[in-house]
Amino acid sequence: MTQIKPLDGIRVIEVDSWMAAPSAGAILADLGADVIKVEPLTGDPMRNTSRPAKVDGEFNGYDFGFDVDNRGKRSIAVDLGSDAGADVVRRLVENADIFLCNLLTRRQERFGLHPERLHELNPKLVHATLTGYGTEGPQAWRPGYDVTAFFGRSGLYDSTREASDALVSMARPAQGDHTTGLALVATILAALRVVDRTGEGQVVETSLFETAAWTLATDYGVTAVDEAPVRHRSRYQQITATANRYPCGDDRWVVFNMPEESGFAQFAKAVGLEHLIDDERFDTLRKRFHNMHELVDLIDEALSVRTRDEWGPIFDEHKIIWGPVLALHEVVADDQAEAMGMFPTIEHPELGEYRTVRSPLRIRGVDTTPSSPSPAVGQHSRSVLRDAGLADADIDRLVDSGAIADPVIARDGGTG
Repeated sequence: MTQIKPLDGIRVIEVDSWMAAPSAGAILADLGADVIKVEPLTGDPMRNTSRPAKVDGEFNGYDFGFDVDNRGKRSIAVDLGSDAGADVVRRLVENADIFLCNLLTRRQERFGLHPERLHELNPKLVHATLTGYGTEGPQAWRPGYDVTAFFGRSGLYDSTREASDALVSMARPAQGDHTTGLALVATILAALRVVDRTGEGQVVETSLFETAAWTLATDYGVTAVDEAPVRHRSRYQQITATANRYPCGDDRWVVFNMPEESGFAQFAKAVGLEHLIDDERFDTLRKRFHNMHELVDLIDEALSVRTRDEWGPIFDEHKIIWGPVLALHEVVADDQAEAMGMFPTIEHPELGEYRTVRSPLRIRGVDTTPSSPSPAVGQHSRSVLRDAGLADADIDRLVDSGAIADPVIARDGGTG
């Protein structure tokens, strides 16, 4: 693989917290950018909130969840509420290519980090913002998290529940955050291209709310026209039996997505229900739909005679389009995931090697795997400021005033 990464030489100043915007910064770092994470003096509030990992029977104190969204970055701890702290961030922006934040507009203006101010300092800057509900409109002020803005308000929770469910279970951590982070990365890369061609800085943004709507775009393509509510269907109310999910004999599930009219006979033969092909209850698509409850029960019964892993080769032999419904710990050990390098290792100077998750962005011949672990709070405060041209005496004064945190002190507040 070539040693040159796509974003070598690109510098990012990241003022954000939690998971959505930081996940975009992590991908930019994977692509080779120098990402400087600006944290509060006490650190990103996401630190040390993830489920602890149990290694060799003992809980490891390292925050692997935080690490996913902050690997490969440098950290500087700054009190943005102080004039000196805000000045430090603006000074860093002067020599940056990208400013990445999840600050609401009023906070950008309060700290002097809004696009107009930063473009005065750096006319070629890409100013990128990730919010819950955008930067304009009557509710742009509203803070948003993925469970509220991405899953709740977008219609995603409602559209995925079954007819009998009051509400689906809560989403897993950061599903909406990471999806929106990918959208922001794509927008930033497009903006960098515009800057290259025009020499003019750009202002870009995305939000949890609109990214979620895009994930539901097939539904919204119709709903935006007729404004009809989504139909909530249980397993017994699906349009086709061959695009449904079923438990196997070991209570592990499989999901199918076969074309109904041409695929039912193929599917029936695979699961040992050939006799249903000419059964007058199921010999047309319409009849199968009207007798779906009975058909699903028959398929459940047929699949109960083997385990999920025993069924797999049979489905493949019959060229069935299917997938196992894997648990997370099964995916980590999955042979296809291993072949794709989905869980590469990072080398930590104290912990040694551990596995993490790579982003889905791939460029053939280019290594885009994570290169280093997440930083401690303010670990690079001094080196970042020296790079920006500050003398050690100036840095000492900033530390003494409380505008930035010395890295040794910051480490006592917790590490990534």
